[in-house]
Amino acid sequence: MIGKILKTMRKINGMTQVQLSNAISVPQNTLSQYETGKIQPTYEMILKISKACGFEIEFKNKDCILTSDNIDRKEL
Repeated sequence: MIGKILKTMRKINGMTQVQLSNAISVPQNTLSQYETGKIQPTYEMILKISKACGFEIEFKNKDCILTSDNIDRKEL
């Protein structure tokens, strides 16, 4: 499922796999494998891809929203 989300973010941003792979400094075939689900990206890579595509990752419930910008991951 995460691969489909990554591909959708890239396409919404109008980027090719080559353009995005250059922007995040990974080989194009690695990005392709993320998008097809052959390999799973780390959270840090998902964050890097989302930022390169102009998206933000959010975790929310009825009381709060956590993002990579408002939480210190060292606390976890």
